[in-house]
Amino acid sequence: MNVLGFDTSTAATSACLLRADGEFFERDTEPATPPAHARELLPAVARVLAEAGLDYGDLDAIAVGVGPGTFTGLRIGVASARALAASTGVELRPVSSLAALAQGIDAQARLPLIDARRGELFAALYDGGELRFGPLAAPPPEVVQRVRKTGLDPLAAGDGSVRFEGVLEAAGIRVEPKGSRTHAVRALHICRLAAEVRPRPPEAVVPAYVRLPDAQPRQ
Repeated sequence: MNVLGFDTSTAATSACLLRADGEFFERDTEPATPPAHARELLPAVARVLAEAGLDYGDLDAIAVGVGPGTFTGLRIGVASARALAASTGVELRPVSSLAALAQGIDAQARLPLIDARRGELFAALYDGGELRFGPLAAPPPEVVQRVRKTGLDPLAAGDGSVRFEGVLEAAGIRVEPKGSRTHAVRALHICRLAAEVRPRPPEAVVPAYVRLPDAQPRQ
């Protein structure tokens, strides 16, 4: 199966073409402030397609990271995926960004953490293939408490684990070294997880915000 996947849940942009022969072509950008998904995503998609020697007509599926993550980033990623799927007729598969982040963690118990701002983390805990909790948005002490209740000794990764490394390690939770690629949500893992996800109509694919946006309309 030829799968085009991308993720815009964090300040970085990641796109990948996983070809049916198992070879993959991936493009990742460095986190930007403010994030630059709007100008980075489609050029990255075009680049991986060209490197793979494929066109949209050769795709079997488009996979998109639906979060949780940054609100603007998720809107851009999901809207782009829906538009591409609708215009090409290629099936669309939504993938959890936390599940994709967990895929890169080499441990039995995996704790993917995305910086949710407001002093909070987007978190989930996986024990092998089992989801023990999440996805949720919570302050680091609450995440630590939930981990302790499971009795597991997970390895944490993601930009949230980097930001709150001191808090996590003081509580006995191991964190991947700074600079590790494990901290990035890779589109390669979005593509690989897509095989386990049912295709959805484009209009049914929506961001998994987990919590309300920062800006709320006035009552």
